[in-house]
Amino acid sequence: VTTLSKITQSKNMAAQTGLSAPALVSRSDVPAFRPVALSAEAPPFAPLGTDGWRLGSPSDAEKQFSRCAARLRALRADSGQLREELNLLFDQLLSENYNRAFEPNINVRPEVTNTLAYRVMSGFSSSFFLRLFLLKVIMDEKTLDVLVNYTAGALKACSLWTHSDVLLALSTIVYGNGPQCHQHLSHLLGEDGVLLMYSSPTQPNMELRRVALTCMANICLRMPGQPPLDDQYRSVSFSVFLKTLQSSKPPNTDELFYCMVVQAALKGLQCCLSGGKWKFGGAEELGSVLASLKRLMFQGAPGVNVEWPAVLYPAPLPQYEGLSAPKPVFYVPPQNKKRKSRGKGKKTSTEESRGDDGEENDREAVPVLQKGGGRDEVQVEAESLSKFSAPSLYPSWKRTSSDSEFSDPEGSAQCKLRLYHGRVRQGALHCLLAVAKGVEKRTLYGYWSSFIPDSPPIGGPPPLTLLTIILKDPSPKVRACALQVLSAMLDGSRQFLAVAEDTASPRTSYTPFSFLLATAVRELHRALSLALLAETSPQTLTQVIKCLAYLVANAPYHRLRPGLLSPLWKQMRPYVRHRDVNVRVSVLTLYGALVTTQAPLPEVQLLLQQPEGSSSGGSFTPKDSALSWRQRDGVSSPSRTPLTPSPRGPRTPAEEASSPPWLLQLCVSLVTQPREDQSDSDGAGTGGGLALEPSPVRLEALQVMSHLVRGYFSRAQACLCEIGQVSARCLGETDPSIQLHGAKLLEELGTGIIQQYRAENNVPESSRVPMSQVVLFWSEVLSGPLNRALQNEQHPTLQTSACDTLSSILPQAFAQLPDKTQLMCITVLLGLTYSENYLVKTAAVRALGVYILFPCLREDVMFVADTANTILAALDDRSPNVRAKAAWSLGNLTDTLIVNMESVGVDFQEELSDMLLLKMLQAATRASADKDRVKSNAVRALGNLLHFLRQSQLSRAVFQRPLEDAVRALVKTVQSEATMKVRWNACYALGNAFRNPALSLDSATWSGDAFSSLCHVVTSCKNFKVRIKSAAALAVPSSRGCYGDMERFSCVWRSLATALENSEDTNDFLEYRYSASLRHTLSKALLHLLSVSQQQDMPALGASLDGEEGRAIKEHLIKYVRAEEGGEGEQGEKEAGGDSSTPQQRVGGLQQTLIRLKELKAEAEEERGKEVVVQFLEDLLKSCEEP
Repeated sequence: VTTLSKITQSKNMAAQTGLSAPALVSRSDVPAFRPVALSAEAPPFAPLGTDGWRLGSPSDAEKQFSRCAARLRALRADSGQLREELNLLFDQLLSENYNRAFEPNINVRPEVTNTLAYRVMSGFSSSFFLRLFLLKVIMDEKTLDVLVNYTAGALKACSLWTHSDVLLALSTIVYGNGPQCHQHLSHLLGEDGVLLMYSSPTQPNMELRRVALTCMANICLRMPGQPPLDDQYRSVSFSVFLKTLQSSKPPNTDELFYCMVVQAALKGLQCCLSGGKWKFGGAEELGSVLASLKRLMFQGAPGVNVEWPAVLYPAPLPQYEGLSAPKPVFYVPPQNKKRKSRGKGKKTSTEESRGDDGEENDREAVPVLQKGGGRDEVQVEAESLSKFSAPSLYPSWKRTSSDSEFSDPEGSAQCKLRLYHGRVRQGALHCLLAVAKGVEKRTLYGYWSSFIPDSPPIGGPPPLTLLTIILKDPSPKVRACALQVLSAMLDGSRQFLAVAEDTASPRTSYTPFSFLLATAVRELHRALSLALLAETSPQTLTQVIKCLAYLVANAPYHRLRPGLLSPLWKQMRPYVRHRDVNVRVSVLTLYGALVTTQAPLPEVQLLLQQPEGSSSGGSFTPKDSALSWRQRDGVSSPSRTPLTPSPRGPRTPAEEASSPPWLLQLCVSLVTQPREDQSDSDGAGTGGGLALEPSPVRLEALQVMSHLVRGYFSRAQACLCEIGQVSARCLGETDPSIQLHGAKLLEELGTGIIQQYRAENNVPESSRVPMSQVVLFWSEVLSGPLNRALQNEQHPTLQTSACDTLSSILPQAFAQLPDKTQLMCITVLLGLTYSENYLVKTAAVRALGVYILFPCLREDVMFVADTANTILAALDDRSPNVRAKAAWSLGNLTDTLIVNMESVGVDFQEELSDMLLLKMLQAATRASADKDRVKSNAVRALGNLLHFLRQSQLSRAVFQRPLEDAVRALVKTVQSEATMKVRWNACYALGNAFRNPALSLDSATWSGDAFSSLCHVVTSCKNFKVRIKSAAALAVPSSRGCYGDMERFSCVWRSLATALENSEDTNDFLEYRYSASLRHTLSKALLHLLSVSQQQDMPALGASLDGEEGRAIKEHLIKYVRAEEGGEGEQGEKEAGGDSSTPQQRVGGLQQTLIRLKELKAEAEEERGKEVVVQFLEDLLKSCEEP
């Protein structure tokens, strides 16, 4: 850069002062320099003295610069070797170290400067900056400013024919440096900017237009860690790129040049779209971009001749492209699958083009894209038409040399044109991928029908979609890009596809949208299965299988007719033995998706029950020569044995049900058995022994086993010990990734056993894993390598997973483990809570929160105290993750206190230290002011502690202030704008505190605020579940005295009555499903208030129950007493606080309330209110007793 500035400075000085330089030095007078190989590793250039020694004086740089300047003066503009000499000169200049600033006294004659300036600028641009780019030089802001200034000035000073080289240099300078060039962006991209002028669709010079677009793309390119380009210039560039894509090819323009311009615009559009959300306008702009990209997706595709829409609009139905005038349709018969050897002779131009664009194998001869179906269907069509004139059915670029009308140069041009068309299609798909990642999913769903068909092609030309490219494009790279776009569209689409359904009988009057979506899912299965059969490129085949995995993970198969997954399951089995390791990994990923989606699916359960040989018989085996590399001469390797021996004869249904699934056997063999093809270099060696499978394959197999155990534990439990041995073997290896997945597999096994023993799952005793086997399993695991993993401080992630594994032990089995083993687990977990790694500490604190719920540990006061002290220390940790898990564990510990209080009684309360309870109360109060994920469990712990405290503790002065602080923290949380989960827990905590009879609700200073906050929430909160919990809390106090004076009691009544009246008022449809449970809880709360009411409450109750409000309340209470409300299910009872009373019991409660109220003695005004209440209850009972 300094050299460049000095050359420019010398030229300007000579031009301004008119000083004449010495006569031109002849070539022989200039000292010859040795050629220098320019590279990043090359040492700085040091010229030799006349005696052959290296120059070491401080003026070496000046001498070298002077000599190069002399050579520059000696150059002649008409020299035939000007470019070579300039390149050599620039290499020598770049090789010198110019760290020391100096002022060379060099005068260049103006006429020499004017003669060589344009040549030097052109050579400098194309050579100097190209070398900077190849060396990946990182420029600071000052250097960048100098270079941009110089090249921008050259655009003004130099002739037009040099501008393409200058712009090329500028594009190299600004590559990824757009935000740092903010001082020059107004000149480049502002109004009348030079780049806007040269990139305009009206620019006749296509090369200049292409380089300008490339320069704009490099400005928009965002490197990792850099800020994005200013939105103003980003939008300007986006508009230029879009206009370029929308403009048609200018007349008399070579197709190759036009393709290069489109490629540059596509690259720029991709740079604008990548790295952020969509910021370029509304639906109109998005539709224009999608329309242009869809048109370019089929650029140069044979046989495609349609009128493309200018804009795509979001619509549930596909927008079919209109056909143009019919043109001759070409069919291509299938080629011979034998390839010519490329090892002999010179490469042809076609082979060279394949080398540029990826492997274009024997499927390069692709039929026209307008025909429906897969490539196999097209081959049948082509063979049926082979009896006609063959030459007329061949595309000209696929004919043999004897049939072709082109000469050799023309044929090479056609191959190059196909190559460039393929690059355009690939660039369009890359842009579409950026759109799919940058636009919100819900916005993109409206355009699905333009890219994904909703029905198989039945007569007539089908719509041109991504599936057309996947099935028929000749370039494997383009097909892979289309698969990536489809995968991005499918990823995260579960919510959109959830409405798909075709299990019901089809309607004849109209087609519902759910049925259209279901048909689209079936069409995706059909097309991707065809692509799987026809694909020959391993890289593209991997993308096909990954795309299928995305589809399986997001489609709602429980709402679709069975039969989609079985063919796919069988079709994938041969690919498990594919030569390419990436294909094998993707196949396992797909199997993992199959056993994960909506597990357990009946169709997958049937597939898992099939024996190993049943699903492969009669099925296809694509590319046997490439797939069955694990078998030699028809004899499989003896080292690969199944998990358990398979019987030779046919098995009974009972044997099939108890036998391990084929998929589980496969995964176990992939993890543990040596690889059969030992010549493959991608495996993981085991010293001098046989090599195992490559690590990615083993890791994916372990993940599939984890998914299988999680979703279909009943099928995997027969091999519990064997799977445990696999996990133990993985934990004993040296690879941390293998160890980690082995621990994850153990955790899934433990979780599956726990799920079986949960009462709510209703698993029969005969179907569970026997308790003796569970105890044996964990005894072996805990005495093996899991203990070493827990103490492996070099791999904190492994320690974290090992802690999670400890927390997945079945409580009943933990109680039967030896005391030494139990003590080891507790000691290790308590010790790991002091780890310096927050991940390990988080997992250890969580595991203690699980252990505190174990029946065999929760009554141990010493363990409870140790756990409490550990949790209290973790609540003060710096990491929010640690504090969140500590709050969760504290909530579990206080749940245990309540259980012990009810089961053990006062003895447990007396043994627990008062000071420890005080510390827990204060810590939970402080945590209630933390982040929401900490606060939600902190308030839960506060409610339990307020319920647990005894009268003797509450009466102590040391508890008075913490008690008030705790209740006020709950009140503040209820009234806050925190998340609904936090407010729900706070309402629950207040209701829990109201259950403690030792709390003086009638006289406490905080009591009024507690009731007031609950009354406010029950009438105004938008979330119905919070309303339900606040109503349940208001119904907790068991006596009238707890509600305070008459004013507070009437306030609670009015709040509940108003909430009942407005129980259906909501703007959120999702909340409406809880309205029945809300009315159920409110009705129960109102009847509870009536049951505890006294004579002083009668005037307020009578005024409320008399008139329209009373009639509305009576209608709701009738439904509650009769259990007609609809909130009586499991969810309703759970939200209502466990109310499981029968209608007869509710009627009995009403009768008792009526009898009690009749016996009340009231004054005159109270008597009138009492009569209204009694009459209301009598009418209510009469209505409830009617049939």
